[in-house]
Amino acid sequence: MSTSILVPVKEHKNAKSRMSTMLDSDERALLAKTMFEDVAGTLASLSSPVVIVTNSQEAAQQARKLGWRVLWETYQVSESASVDAASAQLRQEGITSVLRLPADLPLVTSADIEQIFADAMPAPSAVLVPSGDRMGTNALLRTPPDLFSSRFGHNSFVLHMQEARRSKAQIRVTENPNIALDLDDTSDLRRFLERPSNTRTYQLLQKLAIRERLDQRGSS
Repeated sequence: MSTSILVPVKEHKNAKSRMSTMLDSDERALLAKTMFEDVAGTLASLSSPVVIVTNSQEAAQQARKLGWRVLWETYQVSESASVDAASAQLRQEGITSVLRLPADLPLVTSADIEQIFADAMPAPSAVLVPSGDRMGTNALLRTPPDLFSSRFGHNSFVLHMQEARRSKAQIRVTENPNIALDLDDTSDLRRFLERPSNTRTYQLLQKLAIRERLDQRGSS
């Protein structure tokens, strides 16, 4: 079985709009860039090939330095559309499984990724790692890569489970606290800061005094 890791990456300046009440546009762009660097550092230690689908010149440049393949998008419709187009292309090229991993999981480790691969099953199958609130799908391994359509966004975990059942796939749900914590809104920032780490993202949030901002917001 040949497996690729697929990371969709937005233009950093357009990322994390749900944090606009806490972070200005430059800070959000810097946060997105830093989280991607953390994820990239983890993936660089793995033997599995990594592909990013992006319209970010900065992310593409960094990926190429790491020896990763870049699928360039001139226009992004949605994450689901980006992932599905890339997954279909990879299947046509002979890739049998694709793990979609977002770029906003600063706590993810190589062991976390290896566990997902260890949980893989023969086709047709899917391994899903839900977000902490079980409303999102923070990692999705599909065998074959285009087994069913992506439904990323609100309530995607439930929607992906429904799609997987319709496709008659074997399904495995893997709980993982590092992957479950993606940084999408200010409540995620608080949870992340409650788990001190050596990540670039943690260091950045300390530098930006995000904990103090959150405390001031909570007391106002």
